[in-house]
Amino acid sequence: MIDAGTLQSTLEGLAAEYVRRLRLRVEKVDDDAVTLAFPVSPEVVHGGGVLCGQAIMSVADTAMLLAMIARLGGFKPMTTVQLQTSFLRPVPKDAGSVTVVARVLRFGKSLSYGEVEFLTADGKLAAHATTTYALI
Repeated sequence: MIDAGTLQSTLEGLAAEYVRRLRLRVEKVDDDAVTLAFPVSPEVVHGGGVLCGQAIMSVADTAMLLAMIARLGGFKPMTTVQLQTSFLRPVPKDAGSVTVVARVLRFGKSLSYGEVEFLTADGKLAAHATTTYALI
């Protein structure tokens, strides 16, 4: 299994500059999940004073990429086929960070399915995403 440090280095080497600016930190890699810390900074807070949905969706896509890399034991070419996100509660600008947990639910030969949870410091679900990835 790939460790958190290796997965963090992989992210830094693969991600677009704007994704690197999200300052995601790989906290833990388990058999069934990858856990990230997502800092809530002024750059990702919109005029309403809460974490913006566009940033959440970028993080969801990135988190699932990392879960897939962990499952594969390294990077292989893949692409997002579907990303569906539900926003359940706002994350205020002073939240500090959000815990992001990405799980591969079904790993197939060509298509894989996963889910990503965004949890506030008190453990409440703020957003939930489902994804489909294609290995290419």
